[in-house]
Amino acid sequence: MAAAVLQLAAYWPGIMYWDAVRQYGQAVSGAFDDWHPPAMEWVWRRLIAVQPGPAPMLLLQAGLYWSGVALLAARARRGWLIVLPALLPFALATLGSVLKDSLMAGAMLAAAGLGAWAGREGRWGLRAAAIALLVFAATLRFNALLAALPLLVAVLPANWRRTRARLAACTLAGGVALAVAMPLANHATGAKRSGVALSLVIFDLGGVTEHSGVDVFPPLPVAEPVAVNHRCYDPARWDSYAWWVGEPCPIGFALIRDTFAARHQSPYVFWLRAIAAHPLAYAEHRLRHANANMRFLLGHEFERPVQPQSAPNPWGYRIARNPLQRAFDWLAVQTCRTPLGWPICWIALALGMVYAAWGVPGVTMPLALSAALYGGGYLVLSVASDLRYHLWTMLAAGLAFAFAVDSGVARHRLVIGSLPAIGVALIGIAARLLW
Repeated sequence: MAAAVLQLAAYWPGIMYWDAVRQYGQAVSGAFDDWHPPAMEWVWRRLIAVQPGPAPMLLLQAGLYWSGVALLAARARRGWLIVLPALLPFALATLGSVLKDSLMAGAMLAAAGLGAWAGREGRWGLRAAAIALLVFAATLRFNALLAALPLLVAVLPANWRRTRARLAACTLAGGVALAVAMPLANHATGAKRSGVALSLVIFDLGGVTEHSGVDVFPPLPVAEPVAVNHRCYDPARWDSYAWWVGEPCPIGFALIRDTFAARHQSPYVFWLRAIAAHPLAYAEHRLRHANANMRFLLGHEFERPVQPQSAPNPWGYRIARNPLQRAFDWLAVQTCRTPLGWPICWIALALGMVYAAWGVPGVTMPLALSAALYGGGYLVLSVASDLRYHLWTMLAAGLAFAFAVDSGVARHRLVIGSLPAIGVALIGIAARLLW
């Protein structure tokens, strides 16, 4: 409760990134598109009737977050261990911003807490609430399925998962339910299609073109597309192909979208064929992006991990900078310069905890799998390198480690499970010192 009050006081009424400014505008108007999750905008529109601005959404995501932490801590023998990952400065600062990543993390934490209390008893009310929160989380990010599926399977009754066949059936059914959550939510809210999935296609086509030296874009009215793409391509993010940057690339989102439409050609089939024709160039592009996205072999930190203030917006919503917020912000920036802010270390820790918790009942394994799958998914499902994308990966991996310690996992297994994280942290430190 103390942590929740301090965190809310520091960031009241909530920081609004550019994404949140756009989402709030759609929540006010009621005209949704699917560039950002319309399910979140639909909820926000309901909250506006209570209180305009970011404050109600900040309360919602913080309420889910801290409720989940409290439920998990109360289930452990040493609750203070479980609270520690939630106090990560980056998490506190990111939770102060109204973001789909923060709301998703809150929903996932609350679901994990409810699932931990459901146990093996027939507490179907808790199970149903946990499942509903996981389905809601799946409407907030297209790749949230990877994070939610292990927790969804774990919250089902143990008898349903007793054999391998039953476990496979539960996994398949859960995967289908989570996969259709976002499309159904988008349809139910009447959201217009924006073509947001094209961002991944365009970024990968740009990467393959850059590393193969061959133009793999559809035929475009652009002279020397390989040279033009070379000037535009950035392995860290796709934004240069978008319309919101200062100097948009001539090979831009609208041009490529319209070209595919004019040719009556599926961009996704075209994309897969380009990857199949140049697999090594695609692999190099993806590995270079993952290196930046996961903060691995870098000579410098290329962007601020958290934002200290709202983006300019027509409603004038800003936070009042205060000593507590400045302290949280400073701690977040400083700790993100260490392995605590490198997603690669948390993914490695999650993989290690999968080994350490193998065969051990409880929430350690589903949390570790959730972190590993979600964080690892950014190897192929990413177009930008914002650290906020890894909020859940960091939290779930940290919680998995805390529960492994709390549940009495054998010390040698904990040590072995921690070695991957230690190893990549040392390599990352060496890279920063040498570069």
